[in-house]
Amino acid sequence: MMSSSPSAADNRIVIGKAGAPHGIRGELRVIPLTDFPERFEELKQVYIGGELLDVEDVKYHKQFVIVKFKQYKVREEVSRLTGELLYIDKKDAMPLEEGEYYTFDIIGLEVFDMEGQSLGFVTEVLKTGSNDVYVTSKKGEAKQLLIPALKAVVKEINIPEGRMVVDMPEEA
Repeated sequence: MMSSSPSAADNRIVIGKAGAPHGIRGELRVIPLTDFPERFEELKQVYIGGELLDVEDVKYHKQFVIVKFKQYKVREEVSRLTGELLYIDKKDAMPLEEGEYYTFDIIGLEVFDMEGQSLGFVTEVLKTGSNDVYVTSKKGEAKQLLIPALKAVVKEINIPEGRMVVDMPEEA
């Protein structure tokens, strides 16, 4: 087992939340917090409660993923993990198609208009169903700008440079 450091935690993403134990053999119900619940089938290790745990078995039951860790043999041991988040390293994130981005990559980008003026930084991504909306604000200001995640509006996303370029429609 390995403890995590704060800097290491910055390079991890949440994939689930530990629920109650399942059965008596040390299995744990996990609420998937990922767009890719099938990722659990290939999972070999996961960080939870500050520990790196080895995944022994995975199965699905209703809305839960049932995970068995090699380090936990009985219900009483695994019950202490209830409520903890499950993390993986960002490098192990599921690959995306071109033009698709993870929310954690979008948050923090500096947003510029077509003239190069800074509009602020993305602070949140709202999932609306039809398209995402990027909530943007300038540091120290309460005013927020809502940017629809549409190709007609978002002209460029450059993750390595930490920037986004948008062509906002004129306000009436």
